[in-house]
Amino acid sequence: DCRVCGKSSWRQLQDLCRLAKTSCPALGISRKNLYIFEVDYLCNYKKVRDQEYYLVKWRGYPDSENTWEPRRNLRCAGILKQFHRDLERELFRRSGRRPRARPPRHLDAALVDFLVQKARQRKALQRWERELNAKRAHKGRISVENEVDLNGPPWDFTYINEYKVGEGITLSQVAIGCECKHCLESPANGCCPGVSLHKFAYNAQGQVRLQAGQPIYECNARCRCSSDCPNRVVQRGISYNLCIFRTADGRGWGVRTLEKIRCHSFVMEYVGEIITSEEAERRGQIYDRQGTTYLFDLDYVEDVYTVDAAHFGNVSHFVNHSCNPNLQVYNVFVDNLDERLPRIAFFATRTIWAGEELTFDYNMQVDPVDVESTHMDSNFGLAGLAGSPRKRVRIKCKCGTDSCRKYLF
Repeated sequence: DCRVCGKSSWRQLQDLCRLAKTSCPALGISRKNLYIFEVDYLCNYKKVRDQEYYLVKWRGYPDSENTWEPRRNLRCAGILKQFHRDLERELFRRSGRRPRARPPRHLDAALVDFLVQKARQRKALQRWERELNAKRAHKGRISVENEVDLNGPPWDFTYINEYKVGEGITLSQVAIGCECKHCLESPANGCCPGVSLHKFAYNAQGQVRLQAGQPIYECNARCRCSSDCPNRVVQRGISYNLCIFRTADGRGWGVRTLEKIRCHSFVMEYVGEIITSEEAERRGQIYDRQGTTYLFDLDYVEDVYTVDAAHFGNVSHFVNHSCNPNLQVYNVFVDNLDERLPRIAFFATRTIWAGEELTFDYNMQVDPVDVESTHMDSNFGLAGLAGSPRKRVRIKCKCGTDSCRKYLF
């Protein structure tokens, strides 16, 4: 009689069968494999004479059921390798010297505690990685890595793929679309950018060819062109595989690319809650005291709205500041043409190689290229604070570049 939570996974159901010592053909649990247990992680190590033993935490069982097992009984090469890698790194951190080829015969209590915490952290990060990829609505996969400390997933962050519209704010849908069959080859005034009296933003490879400060108008839901139209770039979402990783220099989480990104290519959007500048002022005071901020002004034509990615956002939530960044901000309009509510897109300023961290300037100033561009001043984190009598908390910059300004704001 299988009475279990409807949200239980296949593996969890199998574990329940083994705990209850009940076979279940529907789950593939029979008398032959009823007592085949799976290693969750390794907690401890010791060597008795020439025999190596590991304290095993069994998946689906409480810590009270942990058992010491000889190495020959374990069929978990990856978990064994990771356990010894964590052990070696911690021994090296303690002594500053490369550890001996063989681990000590017994581990002290502090070292055991660290290894257990590290194993639990890794499991939590793996779960978070699966959750992020389950929620993403874009091609690019997300991986998570922390080889620096014991910090786990942020507990108060929800992954979203597009703006979360705050109370009292309305996105007005576009009324018309283009009739083009081949937008890139259409007359200058025939496609969406031309109708809005702007230039076509992309080349045939999808690379932005506008100067920073000029707006991007993409084809929208009412257009006749297909989803692979060259004027649909930002709306297709993140296409690169990215890694959220823990930085080793005290900057918290960061983002690195796992593949080469061509110069002028779209990388990601900055998404979060759309709030009023008044609400941003209130939240900004809280973020100032915490020494962090996720507020991004939408001040293309008017400083009325702000994006707050503190609790709702995508990969961009974890992108760090640099005074010499490799990402550039552009204002983008697709289905909503309200110039007070542009979408914020990041494009590569140069070729970014696999393994490089992605960064943008939190206090980016765009050189004017025409009258409109003078309105584009992202001033990340300064939402609604122009002329404010309240003294700002200065946040020190840790980007480490030669051109570092020493302070974020």
